[in-house]
Amino acid sequence: MSDFESRGGGGGGRGGAGKGDRGDKGKEGGRRTFFRRRRVCKFCVEKIDYIGYKDVKLLAPFIPERGKIQPRRISGVCATHQRALQTAIKRARQIALVPYVTD
Repeated sequence: MSDFESRGGGGGGRGGAGKGDRGDKGKEGGRRTFFRRRRVCKFCVEKIDYIGYKDVKLLAPFIPERGKIQPRRISGVCATHQRALQTAIKRARQIALVPYVTD
């Protein structure tokens, strides 16, 4: 064991729980990690193949009040559908179905 590992380093990952520690409080009184459930793609679950730019009700949840397009990590959409969603939102903006920004 190296000096680095003996000091608590080398656990692998981004800090937090090491090997064997699954987020529960053990003997050492470690910090409990928050388990976030993986979001599934709305379009994959509902088997939506085409994301149309005219369907504003479908696009609206992915555009917050400021008018920006939500990123994948927040919306939970897969990469394929995120690209299609981005194209549809941009097309809807061009013909003024969806605003670019809000005042």
